[in-house]
Amino acid sequence: MLSDTETVVRPRAAFQHRDFRLFQFGRALSIVGTEMQSVAVGWQVFEITHRPIDLGYVGLAQFLPAVLLSIPAGHTADRFDRRGVLMTCYLSYALCSLLLFLQAYRGTHSVLPIFLVLVLIGINRAFSGPASQSLVPQLVPQEDFGNAVAWAASIFQISTILGPALGGLIYGWARGAATVYATAACFYAAGFVFLLMMHVRTGRMEKKDISVETLLAGVRYVWQEKIILGSISLDLFAVLLGGAVALLPVYAQDILHIGPRGLGLLRSMPAVGAAVMAVGLAYRPLRRRSGALMFISVAIFGVSTIVFGLSRSVVVSLVALFLVGASDMVSVVVRSTLVQIATPAAMRGRVSAVNLLFIGASNELGQFESGITAQWMGAVPAVIVGGVGTLVIVALWARMFPDLRNMDRLIPIAEAPLAEASKQQEMA
Repeated sequence: MLSDTETVVRPRAAFQHRDFRLFQFGRALSIVGTEMQSVAVGWQVFEITHRPIDLGYVGLAQFLPAVLLSIPAGHTADRFDRRGVLMTCYLSYALCSLLLFLQAYRGTHSVLPIFLVLVLIGINRAFSGPASQSLVPQLVPQEDFGNAVAWAASIFQISTILGPALGGLIYGWARGAATVYATAACFYAAGFVFLLMMHVRTGRMEKKDISVETLLAGVRYVWQEKIILGSISLDLFAVLLGGAVALLPVYAQDILHIGPRGLGLLRSMPAVGAAVMAVGLAYRPLRRRSGALMFISVAIFGVSTIVFGLSRSVVVSLVALFLVGASDMVSVVVRSTLVQIATPAAMRGRVSAVNLLFIGASNELGQFESGITAQWMGAVPAVIVGGVGTLVIVALWARMFPDLRNMDRLIPIAEAPLAEASKQQEMA
Protein backbone atom coordinates (compact mmCIF):
# COMPACT_ATOMS: atom_id res chain seq x y z
CA MET A 1 0.00 0.00 0.00
CA LEU A 2 1.32 3.42 -0.99
CA SER A 3 1.84 6.17 1.54
CA ASP A 4 0.55 9.71 1.01
CA THR A 5 3.87 10.80 -0.42
CA GLU A 6 4.00 7.75 -2.73
CA THR A 7 0.43 7.97 -4.04
CA VAL A 8 0.37 7.81 -7.81
CA VAL A 9 -1.10 11.01 -9.26
CA ARG A 10 -2.87 10.82 -12.65
CA PRO A 11 -2.92 14.48 -13.69
CA ARG A 12 -5.40 14.05 -16.57
CA ALA A 13 -7.61 11.28 -15.19
CA ALA A 14 -10.86 13.27 -15.47
CA PHE A 15 -10.45 13.74 -19.23
CA GLN A 16 -10.70 10.01 -19.82
CA HIS A 17 -14.48 10.34 -19.38
CA ARG A 18 -16.44 11.48 -22.44
CA ASP A 19 -19.23 13.37 -20.70
CA PHE A 20 -16.74 15.32 -18.62
CA ARG A 21 -14.91 16.40 -21.79
CA LEU A 22 -18.13 17.48 -23.51
CA PHE A 23 -19.36 19.29 -20.42
CA GLN A 24 -16.11 21.23 -20.08
CA PHE A 25 -16.07 22.18 -23.77
CA GLY A 26 -19.59 23.57 -23.49
CA ARG A 27 -18.86 25.23 -20.16
CA ALA A 28 -15.69 26.85 -21.52
CA LEU A 29 -17.61 28.38 -24.44
CA SER A 30 -20.25 29.69 -22.06
CA ILE A 31 -17.66 31.26 -19.75
CA VAL A 32 -15.76 32.86 -22.63
CA GLY A 33 -19.03 34.36 -23.86
CA THR A 34 -19.89 35.63 -20.39
CA GLU A 35 -16.49 37.23 -19.86
CA MET A 36 -16.51 38.86 -23.29
CA GLN A 37 -19.93 40.24 -22.53
CA SER A 38 -18.87 41.52 -19.10
CA VAL A 39 -16.06 43.59 -20.62
CA ALA A 40 -18.44 45.05 -23.20
CA VAL A 41 -21.13 45.84 -20.62
CA GLY A 42 -18.68 47.51 -18.25
CA TRP A 43 -17.09 49.62 -20.96
CA GLN A 44 -20.42 50.54 -22.58
CA VAL A 45 -21.98 51.57 -19.26
CA PHE A 46 -18.95 53.66 -18.30
CA GLU A 47 -18.87 55.32 -21.74
CA ILE A 48 -22.53 56.30 -21.36
CA THR A 49 -22.46 57.63 -17.78
CA HIS A 50 -18.78 58.09 -16.77
CA ARG A 51 -19.82 57.30 -13.18
CA PRO A 52 -17.95 54.55 -11.25
CA ILE A 53 -21.05 53.88 -9.17
CA ASP A 54 -22.83 52.57 -12.27
CA LEU A 55 -20.20 49.84 -12.54
CA GLY A 56 -21.32 48.84 -9.06
CA TYR A 57 -24.92 48.71 -10.24
CA VAL A 58 -23.83 46.27 -12.97
CA GLY A 59 -22.91 43.79 -10.25
CA LEU A 60 -25.95 44.55 -8.12
CA ALA A 61 -28.38 43.98 -11.01
CA GLN A 62 -27.04 40.44 -11.43
CA PHE A 63 -26.60 39.67 -7.75
CA LEU A 64 -30.05 40.49 -6.39
CA PRO A 65 -31.88 37.86 -8.51
CA ALA A 66 -29.35 35.28 -7.37
CA VAL A 67 -30.11 36.11 -3.73
CA LEU A 68 -33.86 35.96 -4.16
CA LEU A 69 -33.85 32.76 -6.22
CA SER A 70 -30.93 30.83 -4.73
CA ILE A 71 -33.02 28.43 -2.62
CA PRO A 72 -35.61 27.52 -5.31
CA ALA A 73 -32.80 27.32 -7.91
CA GLY A 74 -30.88 24.81 -5.80
CA HIS A 75 -34.03 22.79 -5.26
CA THR A 76 -34.64 22.82 -9.03
CA ALA A 77 -31.20 21.29 -9.62
CA ASP A 78 -32.05 18.46 -7.19
CA ARG A 79 -35.60 17.86 -8.44
CA PHE A 80 -35.10 18.00 -12.24
CA ASP A 81 -32.50 16.59 -14.61
CA ARG A 82 -29.45 18.79 -14.11
CA ARG A 83 -28.31 18.53 -17.72
CA GLY A 84 -31.74 19.65 -18.93
CA VAL A 85 -31.77 22.61 -16.54
CA LEU A 86 -28.34 23.67 -17.74
CA MET A 87 -29.27 23.37 -21.42
CA THR A 88 -32.30 25.60 -20.84
CA CYS A 89 -30.06 28.16 -19.13
CA TYR A 90 -27.58 28.20 -22.03
CA LEU A 91 -30.38 29.00 -24.48
CA SER A 92 -31.59 31.75 -22.14
CA TYR A 93 -28.09 33.22 -21.97
CA ALA A 94 -28.00 33.34 -25.78
CA LEU A 95 -31.33 35.18 -25.82
CA CYS A 96 -30.03 37.75 -23.31
CA SER A 97 -26.96 38.35 -25.47
CA LEU A 98 -29.21 38.97 -28.47
CA LEU A 99 -31.19 41.52 -26.44
CA LEU A 100 -27.96 43.31 -25.53
CA PHE A 101 -26.97 43.20 -29.20
CA LEU A 102 -30.22 44.88 -30.24
CA GLN A 103 -29.88 47.77 -27.80
CA ALA A 104 -26.24 48.33 -28.77
CA TYR A 105 -26.96 48.08 -32.50
CA ARG A 106 -29.68 50.72 -32.19
CA GLY A 107 -27.26 53.06 -30.40
CA THR A 108 -29.18 53.34 -27.14
CA HIS A 109 -27.81 56.14 -24.94
CA SER A 110 -29.54 54.98 -21.76
CA VAL A 111 -28.26 52.33 -19.38
CA LEU A 112 -31.78 51.25 -18.36
CA PRO A 113 -32.19 48.62 -21.13
CA ILE A 114 -28.77 47.22 -20.25
CA PHE A 115 -29.66 46.85 -16.59
CA LEU A 116 -32.98 45.18 -17.42
CA VAL A 117 -31.14 42.53 -19.42
CA LEU A 118 -28.58 42.15 -16.63
CA VAL A 119 -31.43 41.32 -14.24
CA LEU A 120 -32.52 38.56 -16.66
CA ILE A 121 -28.94 37.30 -16.77
CA GLY A 122 -28.89 37.27 -12.96
CA ILE A 123 -32.09 35.18 -12.88
CA ASN A 124 -30.58 32.75 -15.37
CA ARG A 125 -27.32 32.54 -13.44
CA ALA A 126 -29.22 31.68 -10.26
CA PHE A 127 -30.44 28.46 -11.92
CA SER A 128 -27.42 27.56 -14.04
CA GLY A 129 -24.86 27.69 -11.21
CA PRO A 130 -26.26 24.97 -8.93
CA ALA A 131 -27.09 22.72 -11.89
CA SER A 132 -23.57 23.05 -13.30
CA GLN A 133 -21.73 22.49 -10.02
CA SER A 134 -23.85 19.58 -8.86
CA LEU A 135 -23.61 17.85 -12.25
CA VAL A 136 -19.82 17.29 -12.09
CA PRO A 137 -19.89 14.37 -9.58
CA GLN A 138 -22.11 12.46 -12.05
CA LEU A 139 -19.55 12.81 -14.86
CA VAL A 140 -16.52 11.09 -13.28
CA PRO A 141 -16.03 8.20 -10.86
CA GLN A 142 -15.43 9.03 -7.23
CA GLU A 143 -11.68 8.41 -7.34
CA ASP A 144 -11.21 10.99 -10.14
CA PHE A 145 -13.37 13.71 -8.64
CA GLY A 146 -10.56 15.70 -7.04
CA ASN A 147 -8.75 15.78 -10.36
CA ALA A 148 -12.00 16.89 -12.04
CA VAL A 149 -12.35 19.81 -9.60
CA ALA A 150 -8.81 21.00 -10.31
CA TRP A 151 -9.22 20.79 -14.08
CA ALA A 152 -12.66 22.38 -13.98
CA ALA A 153 -11.10 25.30 -12.12
CA SER A 154 -8.27 25.44 -14.67
CA ILE A 155 -10.71 25.50 -17.59
CA PHE A 156 -12.74 28.20 -15.89
CA GLN A 157 -9.69 30.37 -15.45
CA ILE A 158 -8.34 29.78 -18.96
CA SER A 159 -11.75 30.76 -20.28
CA THR A 160 -11.71 33.92 -18.18
CA ILE A 161 -8.31 34.71 -19.68
CA LEU A 162 -9.55 34.34 -23.23
CA GLY A 163 -12.95 35.97 -22.66
CA PRO A 164 -11.92 39.46 -21.49
CA ALA A 165 -8.99 39.63 -23.93
CA LEU A 166 -11.21 38.60 -26.83
CA GLY A 167 -13.98 40.93 -25.68
CA GLY A 168 -11.61 43.88 -25.45
CA LEU A 169 -10.12 43.16 -28.88
CA ILE A 170 -13.52 42.82 -30.56
CA TYR A 171 -14.84 45.95 -28.80
CA GLY A 172 -11.85 47.97 -29.97
CA TRP A 173 -11.89 46.52 -33.49
CA ALA A 174 -15.64 46.93 -34.00
CA ARG A 175 -15.71 50.27 -32.12
CA GLY A 176 -18.71 49.20 -30.09
CA ALA A 177 -20.35 46.49 -28.03
CA ALA A 178 -22.82 45.07 -30.57
CA THR A 179 -20.34 42.66 -32.20
CA VAL A 180 -19.20 41.41 -28.78
CA TYR A 181 -22.79 40.60 -27.78
CA ALA A 182 -23.48 38.79 -31.08
CA THR A 183 -20.33 36.70 -30.65
CA ALA A 184 -21.31 35.83 -27.08
CA ALA A 185 -24.72 34.59 -28.30
CA CYS A 186 -22.96 32.27 -30.77
CA PHE A 187 -20.72 30.91 -28.00
CA TYR A 188 -23.73 30.11 -25.79
CA ALA A 189 -25.45 28.32 -28.68
CA ALA A 190 -22.33 26.24 -29.32
CA GLY A 191 -22.13 25.37 -25.62
CA PHE A 192 -25.72 24.13 -25.79
CA VAL A 193 -24.74 21.74 -28.62
CA PHE A 194 -21.97 20.18 -26.52
CA LEU A 195 -24.39 19.60 -23.63
CA LEU A 196 -26.84 18.05 -26.08
CA MET A 197 -24.22 15.43 -26.99
CA MET A 198 -23.76 14.24 -23.39
CA HIS A 199 -25.11 10.83 -22.33
CA VAL A 200 -25.61 11.49 -18.61
CA ARG A 201 -29.14 11.91 -17.26
CA THR A 202 -29.23 12.62 -13.55
CA GLY A 203 -33.00 12.44 -13.27
CA ARG A 204 -34.66 13.48 -10.03
CA MET A 205 -32.21 13.31 -7.12
CA GLU A 206 -34.47 14.62 -4.35
CA LYS A 207 -37.32 12.13 -3.78
CA LYS A 208 -39.11 13.99 -0.98
CA ASP A 209 -42.04 16.29 -1.66
CA ILE A 210 -41.43 20.03 -1.69
CA SER A 211 -41.53 21.52 1.80
CA VAL A 212 -39.82 24.16 3.85
CA GLU A 213 -37.58 21.43 5.26
CA THR A 214 -36.38 20.25 1.84
CA LEU A 215 -35.98 23.81 0.53
CA LEU A 216 -33.77 24.84 3.46
CA ALA A 217 -31.82 21.58 3.72
CA GLY A 218 -28.77 23.07 1.99
CA VAL A 219 -28.66 26.09 4.31
CA ARG A 220 -28.99 23.85 7.35
CA TYR A 221 -26.23 21.52 6.14
CA VAL A 222 -23.75 24.36 5.54
CA TRP A 223 -24.52 25.91 8.94
CA GLN A 224 -23.89 22.60 10.71
CA GLU A 225 -20.62 21.87 8.89
CA LYS A 226 -18.44 24.60 10.38
CA ILE A 227 -15.41 23.89 8.21
CA ILE A 228 -17.51 24.37 5.07
CA LEU A 229 -19.14 27.46 6.57
CA GLY A 230 -15.74 28.91 7.46
CA SER A 231 -14.24 28.26 4.03
CA ILE A 232 -17.04 29.80 1.99
CA SER A 233 -17.57 32.76 4.36
CA LEU A 234 -13.83 33.53 4.33
CA ASP A 235 -14.00 33.78 0.56
CA LEU A 236 -17.19 35.86 0.78
CA PHE A 237 -15.83 38.62 3.00
CA ALA A 238 -12.26 38.60 1.67
CA VAL A 239 -13.30 39.04 -1.96
CA LEU A 240 -16.19 41.33 -1.02
CA LEU A 241 -13.72 43.77 0.49
CA GLY A 242 -10.71 43.10 -1.70
CA GLY A 243 -12.27 42.85 -5.15
CA ALA A 244 -10.81 45.44 -7.51
CA VAL A 245 -12.20 43.96 -10.74
CA ALA A 246 -15.25 46.24 -10.82
CA LEU A 247 -12.99 49.30 -10.95
CA LEU A 248 -10.73 48.06 -13.74
CA PRO A 249 -12.49 50.27 -16.35
CA VAL A 250 -11.59 53.28 -14.19
CA TYR A 251 -7.96 52.14 -13.91
CA ALA A 252 -7.75 51.39 -17.63
CA GLN A 253 -9.12 54.75 -18.70
CA ASP A 254 -8.18 57.29 -16.02
CA ILE A 255 -5.15 55.90 -14.16
CA LEU A 256 -3.16 53.58 -16.44
CA HIS A 257 -4.50 55.10 -19.71
CA ILE A 258 -4.51 51.85 -21.70
CA GLY A 259 -7.99 51.85 -23.28
CA PRO A 260 -10.39 48.94 -23.96
CA ARG A 261 -7.68 46.56 -25.18
CA GLY A 262 -5.74 47.22 -22.00
CA LEU A 263 -8.90 46.66 -19.98
CA GLY A 264 -9.21 43.22 -21.51
CA LEU A 265 -5.62 42.49 -20.50
CA LEU A 266 -6.20 43.68 -16.95
CA ARG A 267 -9.34 41.55 -16.67
CA SER A 268 -7.41 38.52 -17.91
CA MET A 269 -4.46 38.66 -15.52
CA PRO A 270 -6.21 37.32 -12.39
CA ALA A 271 -7.40 34.42 -14.52
CA VAL A 272 -3.86 33.79 -15.82
CA GLY A 273 -2.58 33.52 -12.27
CA ALA A 274 -5.49 31.33 -11.23
CA ALA A 275 -5.04 29.04 -14.24
CA VAL A 276 -1.33 28.56 -13.53
CA MET A 277 -2.10 27.72 -9.91
CA ALA A 278 -4.98 25.39 -10.83
CA VAL A 279 -2.83 23.39 -13.26
CA GLY A 280 -0.12 23.21 -10.62
CA LEU A 281 -2.65 21.86 -8.10
CA ALA A 282 -3.83 19.25 -10.63
CA TYR A 283 -0.27 17.92 -10.87
CA ARG A 284 0.65 18.53 -7.22
CA PRO A 285 -2.58 18.42 -5.19
CA LEU A 286 -2.77 19.76 -1.66
CA ARG A 287 -1.77 16.98 0.75
CA ARG A 288 -0.88 18.61 4.06
CA ARG A 289 -1.74 21.81 5.98
CA SER A 290 -4.58 22.65 3.58
CA GLY A 291 -6.24 24.99 6.07
CA ALA A 292 -3.11 27.02 6.87
CA LEU A 293 -2.28 27.30 3.18
CA MET A 294 -5.78 28.58 2.51
CA PHE A 295 -5.40 31.39 5.07
CA ILE A 296 -1.93 32.29 3.77
CA SER A 297 -3.21 32.45 0.21
CA VAL A 298 -6.09 34.77 1.15
CA ALA A 299 -3.60 37.03 2.96
CA ILE A 300 -1.50 37.17 -0.22
CA PHE A 301 -4.70 38.08 -2.07
CA GLY A 302 -5.15 41.09 0.23
CA VAL A 303 -1.53 42.27 -0.06
CA SER A 304 -1.63 41.95 -3.87
CA THR A 305 -4.83 44.01 -3.96
CA ILE A 306 -3.10 46.79 -2.02
CA VAL A 307 -0.12 46.72 -4.41
CA PHE A 308 -2.46 47.00 -7.39
CA GLY A 309 -4.26 49.93 -5.81
CA LEU A 310 -1.00 51.82 -5.26
CA SER A 311 0.55 51.03 -8.65
CA ARG A 312 0.85 53.48 -11.54
CA SER A 313 2.89 51.03 -13.61
CA VAL A 314 1.12 48.75 -16.09
CA VAL A 315 3.67 45.97 -15.48
CA VAL A 316 3.37 46.14 -11.68
CA SER A 317 -0.42 46.23 -11.97
CA LEU A 318 -0.44 43.13 -14.19
CA VAL A 319 1.86 41.24 -11.79
CA ALA A 320 -0.31 42.21 -8.81
CA LEU A 321 -3.46 40.99 -10.58
CA PHE A 322 -1.67 37.75 -11.49
CA LEU A 323 -0.93 37.15 -7.79
CA VAL A 324 -4.54 38.03 -6.88
CA GLY A 325 -5.76 35.21 -9.14
CA ALA A 326 -3.12 32.68 -8.14
CA SER A 327 -3.69 33.13 -4.42
CA ASP A 328 -7.48 33.03 -4.75
CA MET A 329 -7.32 29.69 -6.60
CA VAL A 330 -6.04 27.85 -3.51
CA SER A 331 -9.16 28.94 -1.63
CA VAL A 332 -11.33 27.94 -4.60
CA VAL A 333 -9.93 24.39 -4.75
CA VAL A 334 -10.29 23.84 -1.01
CA ARG A 335 -13.83 25.19 -0.92
CA SER A 336 -14.98 23.35 -4.06
CA THR A 337 -13.60 20.04 -2.85
CA LEU A 338 -15.25 20.35 0.55
CA VAL A 339 -18.62 21.46 -0.82
CA GLN A 340 -18.97 18.92 -3.62
CA ILE A 341 -17.34 15.80 -2.16
CA ALA A 342 -18.64 16.11 1.40
CA THR A 343 -22.28 16.64 0.38
CA PRO A 344 -24.80 13.81 -0.25
CA ALA A 345 -25.74 13.52 -3.94
CA ALA A 346 -29.42 14.36 -3.40
CA MET A 347 -28.48 17.66 -1.68
CA ARG A 348 -25.70 18.88 -3.96
CA GLY A 349 -27.92 21.28 -5.87
CA ARG A 350 -29.10 23.04 -2.73
CA VAL A 351 -25.68 23.11 -1.07
CA SER A 352 -24.14 24.35 -4.34
CA ALA A 353 -26.79 27.09 -4.38
CA VAL A 354 -25.70 28.24 -0.92
CA ASN A 355 -22.06 28.13 -1.99
CA LEU A 356 -22.83 30.10 -5.16
CA LEU A 357 -24.82 32.60 -3.13
CA PHE A 358 -21.68 33.28 -1.10
CA ILE A 359 -19.59 33.47 -4.28
CA GLY A 360 -22.11 35.75 -5.92
CA ALA A 361 -22.15 37.99 -2.87
CA SER A 362 -18.37 38.26 -2.96
CA ASN A 363 -18.23 38.97 -6.69
CA GLU A 364 -21.39 40.85 -7.65
CA LEU A 365 -22.07 42.58 -4.32
CA GLY A 366 -18.34 43.23 -4.12
CA GLN A 367 -18.62 45.14 -7.40
CA PHE A 368 -21.38 47.24 -5.88
CA GLU A 369 -19.30 47.89 -2.75
CA SER A 370 -16.32 48.88 -4.89
CA GLY A 371 -18.44 51.26 -6.95
CA ILE A 372 -19.91 52.89 -3.85
CA THR A 373 -16.58 53.34 -2.08
CA ALA A 374 -14.95 54.61 -5.29
CA GLN A 375 -17.73 57.17 -5.65
CA TRP A 376 -17.17 58.33 -2.07
CA MET A 377 -13.39 58.32 -1.79
CA GLY A 378 -12.00 57.67 -5.27
CA ALA A 379 -10.93 54.46 -7.00
CA VAL A 380 -7.41 54.22 -5.54
CA PRO A 381 -8.34 54.63 -1.85
CA ALA A 382 -11.27 52.24 -2.35
CA VAL A 383 -8.98 49.45 -3.61
CA ILE A 384 -6.38 50.01 -0.87
CA VAL A 385 -8.96 50.05 1.93
CA GLY A 386 -10.48 46.86 0.49
CA GLY A 387 -7.11 45.07 0.56
CA VAL A 388 -6.54 46.09 4.18
CA GLY A 389 -10.03 44.85 5.02
CA THR A 390 -9.18 41.46 3.52
CA LEU A 391 -6.18 41.11 5.85
CA VAL A 392 -8.39 41.95 8.84
CA ILE A 393 -10.88 39.25 7.79
CA VAL A 394 -8.09 36.66 7.54
CA ALA A 395 -7.00 37.41 11.10
CA LEU A 396 -10.57 37.25 12.46
CA TRP A 397 -11.48 34.01 10.65
CA ALA A 398 -8.26 32.33 11.80
CA ARG A 399 -9.50 32.82 15.37
CA MET A 400 -13.19 32.09 14.73
CA PHE A 401 -12.65 28.85 12.78
CA PRO A 402 -9.70 27.02 14.37
CA ASP A 403 -10.74 23.68 12.83
CA LEU A 404 -10.45 25.19 9.37
CA ARG A 405 -7.12 26.80 10.23
CA ASN A 406 -5.74 23.52 11.54
CA MET A 407 -7.19 21.34 8.76
CA ASP A 408 -4.53 19.03 7.38
CA ARG A 409 -5.82 16.86 4.51
CA LEU A 410 -9.04 17.41 2.53
CA ILE A 411 -9.83 13.77 1.85
CA PRO A 412 -10.33 12.50 5.44
CA ILE A 413 -12.81 15.32 6.09
CA ALA A 414 -14.84 14.33 3.07
CA GLU A 415 -14.69 10.57 3.50
CA ALA A 416 -17.43 10.15 6.13
CA PRO A 417 -20.16 12.11 4.35
CA LEU A 418 -19.01 10.67 1.03
CA ALA A 419 -19.54 7.12 2.21
CA GLU A 420 -23.17 7.90 2.83
CA ALA A 421 -23.43 9.98 -0.34
CA SER A 422 -22.13 7.13 -2.48
CA LYS A 423 -25.09 5.00 -1.41
CA GLN A 424 -27.50 7.68 -2.63
CA GLN A 425 -25.70 8.64 -5.83
CA GLU A 426 -27.60 7.88 -9.02
CA MET A 427 -25.62 7.51 -12.20
CA ALA A 428 -27.11 7.69 -15.65
